[in-house]
Amino acid sequence: MAFHELLAKVAKGPKASKDLTWDECRQVMKALVEGEATPAQVGAFLIAMRFKTESVTELAALTAAARQYVPPLAISRDLALVDVPTYAGKQDTFHAIVAAAIVASAAGAVVLMHGYDGVSGRPGAAGVLKALGISVDDDPKQVADEVNRKGFAYLDIGLYHPPVYRFLDMRQELGVRNVFHPIARLLNPARASVQIVGLSHPPYFEKTAEALRMLGTARALIIRGVEGDPELSASMSTRVLELRDERITPLSVAPKDFGLGFVPSREMAGFPPDQRDKEAELLRRILQNQVQGGPKDWVLMNAAILLYVAGKGNSLAACLSVARVAVDGGAAARKLEELARASVAASS
Repeated sequence: MAFHELLAKVAKGPKASKDLTWDECRQVMKALVEGEATPAQVGAFLIAMRFKTESVTELAALTAAARQYVPPLAISRDLALVDVPTYAGKQDTFHAIVAAAIVASAAGAVVLMHGYDGVSGRPGAAGVLKALGISVDDDPKQVADEVNRKGFAYLDIGLYHPPVYRFLDMRQELGVRNVFHPIARLLNPARASVQIVGLSHPPYFEKTAEALRMLGTARALIIRGVEGDPELSASMSTRVLELRDERITPLSVAPKDFGLGFVPSREMAGFPPDQRDKEAELLRRILQNQVQGGPKDWVLMNAAILLYVAGKGNSLAACLSVARVAVDGGAAARKLEELARASVAASS
């Protein structure tokens, strides 16, 4: 089927539009990635899908097709790897997931974060990681090596999958998100068996869980995350879907499930885009056990959920205890130093 026919199928309006089949999604991705579609057709398709919204099959099929264009990172299958996509960016809160991932890595989980800093006015995780001294522009082979040796790394999606990045970046031109934003979250560069996905758009909640099940993901948590990142809130209950053994279970996760109290939202407050160094200093002090109270509790909660999904504990409370030992005992601070040293060595 020619691309204009596929475009017409999804662009006929709310009553006449139809979903694409799995094979038609593969054809669409080929046309988009390989340049067979004209610029006008690309823009029209992205906007048409924005209005129609993707079906579960379309989301899974387009993600599977995008994965075919780049090989997975060569990360040992023996590692308890957790895939952590960070694409939302922050306006109001600090990047708890950054410190949480380092704590979880120090406590025995293996974490691959990936994302980009392309949302205007919403700084992503990369800038904070860079301010902490951790490399954010390693090529895919270097990233895989870092994960294998150190248990943590960040992957810039533009260096791993340039076509996906190109379509993500079109948000600046089109003014709205497009189908590649949920695709990027599900891309899973290392094909980890465990994923934790943060979302802010309610229509994508169940859809994402179903798409991951269709893609064969063994275990995943889909989180109605703080500002769309894969973070539990410390100031209210968080809606979560757990995918495990092809079964999807709805959960409501609150600080009490970790043995903690609610944290005032002001203690989760972030920093302006031009103050990433101040945010990095807060995260550094949390990792060095120099901050107590709400900010630390928020990081520990999210480290615990990473440890839980990685299979490092049977309950959230048990995983929080593991995370707390990593911070209080100095392992988290040492992990940060190790990652920063590795980045300096790689750059020299």
